[in-house]
Amino acid sequence: MNVTIYDVAREANVSMATVSRVVNGNPNVKPATRKKVHDAIERLGYRPNAVARGLASKKTTTVGVIIPDISSIFFAELARGIEDIATMYNYNIILSNSDQNKDKELHLINTMLGKQVDGLVFMGGKITEDHIREFKSSSVPIALAATVDETGETPAVNINYEQAAYEATELLLSHNQKEVAFVSGPANTQVNSQKLEGYKRAMKEYGFDQPEQWIVSGDYTYDSGIEALDQLLQLEKRPSAVFVASDEMALGVIHGAQDKGMKVPEDLEVVGFDNTRLSTMVRPTLSTVVQPMYDIGAVAMRLLTKFMNKEEVEEQNVILPHRIVERNSTQAK
Repeated sequence: MNVTIYDVAREANVSMATVSRVVNGNPNVKPATRKKVHDAIERLGYRPNAVARGLASKKTTTVGVIIPDISSIFFAELARGIEDIATMYNYNIILSNSDQNKDKELHLINTMLGKQVDGLVFMGGKITEDHIREFKSSSVPIALAATVDETGETPAVNINYEQAAYEATELLLSHNQKEVAFVSGPANTQVNSQKLEGYKRAMKEYGFDQPEQWIVSGDYTYDSGIEALDQLLQLEKRPSAVFVASDEMALGVIHGAQDKGMKVPEDLEVVGFDNTRLSTMVRPTLSTVVQPMYDIGAVAMRLLTKFMNKEEVEEQNVILPHRIVERNSTQAK
């Protein structure tokens, strides 16, 4: 049988109100009485009912987190940043995997809200009108992490993806590479649209018209990187360098090239995006855009706590700095 607050009160020979004050951290309890209650709780193995406490306080101290793929190193780093800050502010998280499927995303949003979470951190792909409608109708705050809402109405934490992609492409062009291809992520997302615009801007400013065949879409996975390179190498005019929208796909590009007897960076220069741990595990090590994944998650969670606790928020759309780290998959100038 479940141990109740009544059992604890009887064991400690105090009122249920006193047990409640001890459990909820009320300072207006004598130290000796507090110790009696804690001893009784330990002996009986009592666990406070979070649902009941939530009904009383109208807070559950839980935050829902929806991410596309927990197996991805990128999203795992984001989730870690969220969890660390949530713990710091005494919140627990409920983590769900959406597979970047719109219907599943919308279902999970409603499921989380039905569980009476105090707030929601959402990471996804394309933010549609249906998403915006759900966000607006939510009774609790919602913050986006590494996800762009073009309307700017939903609080969000990102980097400047267009500028980062421009700088990554510019790095390759500055090495006298003229044939620079782009392996993007899913083409229908705002983040990848911005990366594509950055790539195109750099190519145009350097005076190169990239063939449309040099722009290939992947799905952020290693295998899609291999497939993208195969597609590029079948072209009559092959690229001499590739900017890739994620590190995991960039590994696929590098290994795909090596499997065909090509040398990186001598025959093909490669730049990735994210600076996950994979970038230093591959050989040659990967030049990449440093996107501060942990910080994006941490700042998104802190932003959410401000809204949940009705603190002052100076800027609800936060842009964190990025940089490029050059390693051995590109040649020195």
